[in-house]
Amino acid sequence: MSSQEQTGTSSRAQHITTKTGRILRITDAQIAAIAAQKSAPTAQPGFDPARRKDVLFRVRRAEGHEISSWWMIGAFLLTSGIVVALLSGVPGGA
Repeated sequence: MSSQEQTGTSSRAQHITTKTGRILRITDAQIAAIAAQKSAPTAQPGFDPARRKDVLFRVRRAEGHEISSWWMIGAFLLTSGIVVALLSGVPGGA
């Protein structure tokens, strides 16, 4: 007896190998379900990729609108000033 007859599985079961080397046994019904999922539209109404939960500070702005470079210069100066002020309180400095 073959292993397929012993386990009672269909002869239509296919073996696929994932990228990690794991061997999976899938049937034609599972292949059809995966194909149906891939063919279904994934875009959701009202979905904005710039507003994803894992993106904290990305903001969609109007075309041609850019933040002023002075904000970045000011942020750098403020951060540098805070670092210098905090490090000046550390004993044993040069």
